[in-house]
Amino acid sequence: MRVIAGKLRSRPLLSSAGHGLRPTSDRLRETLFDVLTAGNPSALEGTTWIDLYAGTGAVGIEAISRGSGVVHFVDAAPKAFDLIRRNLRSLGVNAGFKVLDMDVVRALRTLQQRSVTADFIFLDPPYELTEEYNQTLNALSASSLLKPEGIVIAEHINKFDPGDAFGTLHRFRLLEQGDSALSFYGRQNSDGVKRDSE
Repeated sequence: MRVIAGKLRSRPLLSSAGHGLRPTSDRLRETLFDVLTAGNPSALEGTTWIDLYAGTGAVGIEAISRGSGVVHFVDAAPKAFDLIRRNLRSLGVNAGFKVLDMDVVRALRTLQQRSVTADFIFLDPPYELTEEYNQTLNALSASSLLKPEGIVIAEHINKFDPGDAFGTLHRFRLLEQGDSALSFYGRQNSDGVKRDSE
Protein backbone atom coordinates (compact mmCIF):
# COMPACT_ATOMS: atom_id res chain seq x y z
CA MET A 1 0.00 0.00 0.00
CA ARG A 2 1.14 3.50 -0.81
CA VAL A 3 -0.06 7.09 -1.00
CA ILE A 4 -1.17 7.70 -4.59
CA ALA A 5 -0.62 11.44 -5.11
CA GLY A 6 0.05 14.76 -3.43
CA LYS A 7 2.78 15.83 -1.03
CA LEU A 8 3.14 12.28 0.35
CA ARG A 9 3.07 10.64 -3.07
CA SER A 10 4.52 7.11 -3.27
CA ARG A 11 5.19 6.96 0.47
CA PRO A 12 4.42 3.50 1.88
CA LEU A 13 1.52 2.83 4.24
CA LEU A 14 1.64 0.15 6.89
CA SER A 15 -0.55 -2.72 5.78
CA SER A 16 -3.31 -4.39 7.74
CA ALA A 17 -1.72 -7.85 7.72
CA GLY A 18 -2.57 -9.51 11.01
CA HIS A 19 -5.00 -6.77 12.00
CA GLY A 20 -8.17 -8.30 10.55
CA LEU A 21 -8.75 -5.20 8.41
CA ARG A 22 -9.52 -4.80 4.71
CA PRO A 23 -7.96 -1.57 3.45
CA THR A 24 -9.22 0.20 0.35
CA SER A 25 -6.96 -0.93 -2.47
CA ASP A 26 -4.51 1.46 -4.11
CA ARG A 27 -6.36 1.12 -7.40
CA LEU A 28 -9.79 1.88 -5.92
CA ARG A 29 -8.40 4.82 -3.95
CA GLU A 30 -6.83 6.20 -7.12
CA THR A 31 -10.17 5.91 -8.91
CA LEU A 32 -12.02 7.57 -6.03
CA PHE A 33 -9.71 10.56 -5.92
CA ASP A 34 -9.62 10.86 -9.71
CA VAL A 35 -13.41 11.24 -9.59
CA LEU A 36 -13.32 13.80 -6.77
CA THR A 37 -10.58 15.94 -8.28
CA ALA A 38 -11.79 15.63 -11.91
CA GLY A 39 -8.42 16.69 -13.28
CA ASN A 40 -7.97 19.54 -10.79
CA PRO A 41 -5.15 18.57 -8.38
CA SER A 42 -6.04 21.41 -5.99
CA ALA A 43 -9.76 20.55 -5.80
CA LEU A 44 -9.48 19.07 -2.30
CA GLU A 45 -7.37 21.79 -0.69
CA GLY A 46 -8.80 22.98 2.61
CA THR A 47 -11.64 20.44 2.63
CA THR A 48 -12.92 18.66 5.72
CA TRP A 49 -13.21 14.86 5.73
CA ILE A 50 -14.75 12.27 8.02
CA ASP A 51 -13.24 8.81 7.44
CA LEU A 52 -15.59 6.27 9.08
CA TYR A 53 -14.48 2.69 9.77
CA ALA A 54 -11.08 4.11 8.88
CA GLY A 55 -9.05 0.90 9.27
CA THR A 56 -5.52 1.74 8.17
CA GLY A 57 -6.45 5.38 7.55
CA ALA A 58 -5.47 5.07 3.87
CA VAL A 59 -8.36 7.13 2.47
CA GLY A 60 -8.05 9.94 5.00
CA ILE A 61 -4.28 10.00 4.59
CA GLU A 62 -4.72 10.30 0.83
CA ALA A 63 -6.94 13.32 1.47
CA ILE A 64 -4.27 14.84 3.74
CA SER A 65 -1.65 14.27 1.05
CA ARG A 66 -3.83 16.15 -1.42
CA GLY A 67 -4.23 19.19 0.80
CA SER A 68 -7.30 18.65 2.95
CA GLY A 69 -7.77 21.01 5.88
CA VAL A 70 -8.67 18.38 8.46
CA VAL A 71 -9.53 14.68 8.49
CA HIS A 72 -11.49 13.03 11.31
CA PHE A 73 -10.54 9.34 11.47
CA VAL A 74 -13.08 7.11 13.21
CA ASP A 75 -12.57 3.47 14.21
CA ALA A 76 -13.50 1.59 17.36
CA ALA A 77 -11.04 -1.29 16.87
CA PRO A 78 -7.93 -0.77 19.05
CA LYS A 79 -5.64 -2.32 16.40
CA ALA A 80 -7.04 0.03 13.74
CA PHE A 81 -6.64 3.04 16.04
CA ASP A 82 -3.01 2.08 16.61
CA LEU A 83 -2.39 1.49 12.90
CA ILE A 84 -3.81 4.88 11.92
CA ARG A 85 -1.55 6.57 14.48
CA ARG A 86 1.48 4.60 13.28
CA ASN A 87 0.82 5.47 9.64
CA LEU A 88 0.47 9.16 10.41
CA ARG A 89 3.62 9.10 12.52
CA SER A 90 5.66 7.24 9.89
CA LEU A 91 4.64 9.83 7.29
CA GLY A 92 5.53 12.74 9.55
CA VAL A 93 1.95 14.03 9.64
CA ASN A 94 1.62 16.01 12.86
CA ALA A 95 -1.39 18.24 12.18
CA GLY A 96 -4.60 18.42 10.20
CA PHE A 97 -6.28 15.39 11.71
CA LYS A 98 -8.25 14.03 14.67
CA VAL A 99 -8.48 10.34 15.58
CA LEU A 100 -11.61 9.16 17.39
CA ASP A 101 -11.35 5.67 18.90
CA MET A 102 -15.07 5.07 19.25
CA ASP A 103 -17.92 3.41 17.40
CA VAL A 104 -19.53 5.27 14.51
CA VAL A 105 -22.81 6.10 16.29
CA ARG A 106 -20.98 7.74 19.20
CA ALA A 107 -18.49 9.41 16.85
CA LEU A 108 -21.22 11.00 14.73
CA ARG A 109 -22.88 12.34 17.86
CA THR A 110 -19.55 13.66 19.16
CA LEU A 111 -18.65 15.34 15.87
CA GLN A 112 -22.06 16.97 15.66
CA GLN A 113 -21.70 18.28 19.21
CA ARG A 114 -18.40 19.79 18.10
CA SER A 115 -20.19 21.51 15.19
CA VAL A 116 -18.08 19.69 12.60
CA THR A 117 -19.29 19.97 9.01
CA ALA A 118 -17.65 17.93 6.27
CA ASP A 119 -17.18 18.27 2.54
CA PHE A 120 -16.61 14.53 2.21
CA ILE A 121 -17.66 11.60 4.39
CA PHE A 122 -16.24 8.19 3.51
CA LEU A 123 -17.54 4.96 5.00
CA ASP A 124 -16.11 1.51 4.55
CA PRO A 125 -17.52 -0.94 7.09
CA PRO A 126 -16.63 -4.62 6.89
CA TYR A 127 -18.39 -5.85 3.76
CA GLU A 128 -20.31 -8.55 5.63
CA LEU A 129 -21.86 -6.02 8.06
CA THR A 130 -24.46 -4.87 5.55
CA GLU A 131 -26.75 -3.34 8.18
CA GLU A 132 -23.98 -0.87 9.05
CA TYR A 133 -24.53 0.86 5.70
CA ASN A 134 -28.23 1.40 6.36
CA GLN A 135 -27.69 2.61 9.91
CA THR A 136 -24.81 4.93 9.06
CA LEU A 137 -26.32 6.46 5.92
CA ASN A 138 -29.62 7.09 7.72
CA ALA A 139 -27.74 8.66 10.63
CA LEU A 140 -25.79 10.90 8.25
CA SER A 141 -28.97 11.97 6.49
CA ALA A 142 -30.52 13.00 9.81
CA SER A 143 -27.39 14.82 11.00
CA SER A 144 -25.95 18.25 10.25
CA LEU A 145 -22.47 16.85 9.57
CA LEU A 146 -22.59 17.06 5.77
CA LYS A 147 -22.26 20.45 4.11
CA PRO A 148 -25.08 21.31 1.64
CA GLU A 149 -22.92 20.43 -1.37
CA GLY A 150 -21.00 17.70 0.46
CA ILE A 151 -20.61 14.14 -0.75
CA VAL A 152 -20.91 10.84 1.10
CA ILE A 153 -19.02 7.91 -0.43
CA ALA A 154 -19.72 4.32 0.60
CA GLU A 155 -17.36 1.53 -0.38
CA HIS A 156 -19.02 -1.87 -0.65
CA ILE A 157 -18.83 -5.19 -2.43
CA ASN A 158 -20.32 -4.93 -5.91
CA LYS A 159 -22.79 -7.75 -5.23
CA PHE A 160 -24.39 -5.67 -2.46
CA ASP A 161 -26.47 -2.56 -3.08
CA PRO A 162 -26.60 -0.29 -0.01
CA GLY A 163 -29.58 1.61 -1.49
CA ASP A 164 -30.47 4.62 -3.62
CA ALA A 165 -31.85 6.99 -0.99
CA PHE A 166 -31.63 7.64 2.73
CA GLY A 167 -33.77 10.60 3.78
CA THR A 168 -32.33 13.61 1.97
CA LEU A 169 -29.30 11.65 0.75
CA HIS A 170 -29.64 10.34 -2.79
CA ARG A 171 -27.18 8.30 -4.79
CA PHE A 172 -26.03 10.09 -7.91
CA ARG A 173 -23.24 7.78 -9.04
CA LEU A 174 -22.31 4.12 -8.74
CA LEU A 175 -18.81 3.08 -9.76
CA GLU A 176 -17.77 -0.56 -9.88
CA GLN A 177 -14.19 -1.82 -9.98
CA GLY A 178 -13.34 -5.48 -9.63
CA ASP A 179 -15.18 -6.96 -6.66
CA SER A 180 -15.69 -3.55 -5.04
CA ALA A 181 -17.92 -0.57 -5.73
CA LEU A 182 -18.31 3.05 -4.65
CA SER A 183 -21.70 4.68 -4.14
CA PHE A 184 -21.74 8.50 -4.15
CA TYR A 185 -24.54 10.33 -2.30
CA GLY A 186 -25.50 13.99 -2.11
CA ARG A 187 -28.26 16.06 -0.55
CA GLN A 188 -31.50 16.51 -2.43
CA ASN A 189 -32.49 20.15 -2.71
CA SER A 190 -35.76 21.37 -1.24
CA ASP A 191 -37.21 21.63 -4.76
CA GLY A 192 -36.65 17.91 -5.24
CA VAL A 193 -33.72 18.29 -7.63
CA LYS A 194 -30.68 16.18 -6.86
CA ARG A 195 -27.31 17.92 -6.76
CA ASP A 196 -25.25 17.80 -9.94
CA SER A 197 -22.73 14.97 -9.90
CA GLU A 198 -20.56 16.25 -12.70
